[in-house]
Amino acid sequence: MEHSAPSARGWLQIILRVAGSGLLIATAAIHLDLYLTGYRTIPTIGWLFLLQVIAAFALGLAVLAIPGRLVIPSRLAAAAGAGFALATLGGYLLSVWIGLFGFKEVRTTAGIAAGVVEVAAFVVLAALALAPARAAPTAKAPAGFPAQIPAPIARAARLTAAALGVAALVLLGVAVANATAPAPAATSTGTALKTTTIDGRTVLTNGKGFTLYSFAPDTPTTSKCYGSCAAYWPPVIGSSAAGAGLPGKAGTIKRTDGSLQLTYNGHPLYTYIGDSAPGQATGNNLNLNGGLWLEVPASP
Repeated sequence: MEHSAPSARGWLQIILRVAGSGLLIATAAIHLDLYLTGYRTIPTIGWLFLLQVIAAFALGLAVLAIPGRLVIPSRLAAAAGAGFALATLGGYLLSVWIGLFGFKEVRTTAGIAAGVVEVAAFVVLAALALAPARAAPTAKAPAGFPAQIPAPIARAARLTAAALGVAALVLLGVAVANATAPAPAATSTGTALKTTTIDGRTVLTNGKGFTLYSFAPDTPTTSKCYGSCAAYWPPVIGSSAAGAGLPGKAGTIKRTDGSLQLTYNGHPLYTYIGDSAPGQATGNNLNLNGGLWLEVPASP
């Protein structure tokens, strides 16, 4: 039995299906990397990232696997993928602007890339969900869900989707421009270091009471944490006077941007974005971003 070659409309739907699936899987890959490199220990946010990874992979495979001739299932898969991309982007924007579940996002290259991919995924999958059917459907449409969307409704839906895509891209740009840069501002110059007791151990904190950490790959004179690492583990900036009155020796090293990072007993100091309140130490004993992180004891 011979099969006719897909029409131009058919090829367009195939391209949209492959592109939409690829964008969802790319989103899943980015979120998986973020989950593994720093977000998995953040309360609530870590589980949400894992769920996003699973959902994005599943939806991406569904969009790719369901053939276009199954009009209703393919439309539903594409619509679900578009909604997922928009919801995920919305969560990112909320975490950048006002915080989400006690966590406020910082500006990272991975986060920006994920946002752009999510906007593209929404646009492509919305176009696929609203595209005219290639041929007569092989599955009976449920009541109230026609296989062939009436032209006036389809036109209005496409205009709405296009407007949402443009709005999402603009909001992403505004959010990124106003987001907190991953600058090393965990402790301002002159702010005294403090101590607190966590699980019976006296550890070092910054002036606001947030636990300070050391990074195993560092040396007493050099920090090995830059780029996305420094976004998750902000270096503590200050002067050696910050350690006055503590039993250990405070000092500073110069980072590549010229700022002075505090050290304590030869360990460059960092906070961790997973700690949302003073007295937490969710970064202790984590092997992330290329090495082991440990809370810094106050005594030598």
